Amino acid sequence: FTLSRLIQGDVGSGKTLVAFFAALRIIDWGGQCVILSPTELLARQHAENASKLLSPLGINPSFLTGNIKAKGRNQLLNSIKNGETQLIIGTHALFSKNVQYKNLQLAIVDEQHRFGVIQRNFIKEKCAIPNILMMSATPIPQTLALTVFGDLDISTIKTMPKGRLPIKTHLTKPGNESHVYETVRKELQNGNQAYFVYPMIENLSDDEENPNYSNPSKKIKNAVEMFEHLSKNVYPEFKCGLIHSKVDEDEQNKILKDFKDGKINIIVATTVVEVGVDVPNATCMVIEQAERFGLAALHQLRGRVGRGAKQSYCFLIYGANLTEIGKQ
Repeated sequence: FTLSRLIQGDVGSGKTLVAFFAALRIIDWGGQCVILSPTELLARQHAENASKLLSPLGINPSFLTGNIKAKGRNQLLNSIKNGETQLIIGTHALFSKNVQYKNLQLAIVDEQHRFGVIQRNFIKEKCAIPNILMMSATPIPQTLALTVFGDLDISTIKTMPKGRLPIKTHLTKPGNESHVYETVRKELQNGNQAYFVYPMIENLSDDEENPNYSNPSKKIKNAVEMFEHLSKNVYPEFKCGLIHSKVDEDEQNKILKDFKDGKINIIVATTVVEVGVDVPNATCMVIEQAERFGLAALHQLRGRVGRGAKQSYCFLIYGANLTEIGKQ
């Protein structure tokens, strides 16, 4: 058979678990399976979850990204080539030229909207039987068009796991940030955790060539400055961590592990936490200058909370001069 199917379901609805079941069937038939993720952070999390759930069944997933060092990489590539490794989880390194599979029968593409057509075709070319399973909470229009005009089937997960409560979303105008900060403080005092997300890592240099230099109201908030402000001035009694794409990968993983273990109360970040970060104890998502993010990004970010049984909140703090349509 040839599978070409999109699984769509809200953030946290259980798409990854469905993917693992599909992988088990292929492995049971003697084939290999890959799970392709857009970021190393997400790929690593999938690998950890797969190892925890599948290793009792005798399946030990391998993890492959561009950052795997040469010695370990060659050993891993050999085990993939001779079929010893049945489940391989990683980034776009999975379809690089030097990666050869013995009998790849299923490619699972997570966060499908993050990959282009050519990238998806590269992985398809590696398959002995080109079975493709795509997953997304925010599928792109081009993909949905394929369900009508192409050969793409669609499955929808309509329900959430038992015990999940709808996330309460609040729109907050500029100047009212302190109300949001105090609401978050109460959650933190109750032992919960929070994310603060910003549109930039650092600000443009404050010089006269910067068009926002003389207009502070247009200044874009950034993660580095707000991390300093939040950790020193707003929440000095709580432990904060900073994550963005310029932070070393190992450091990112350490901060996220500490966050998951409850050693860090607040993560200040850019959209690097948009996909895959799963911490059930996090109940607050604060997105500042929310009008600078796309709808798909906002939806994915909001999905980082509400992953446990507790009531969760998302606060969208918007910038000045937002139109009524923008607010809607």
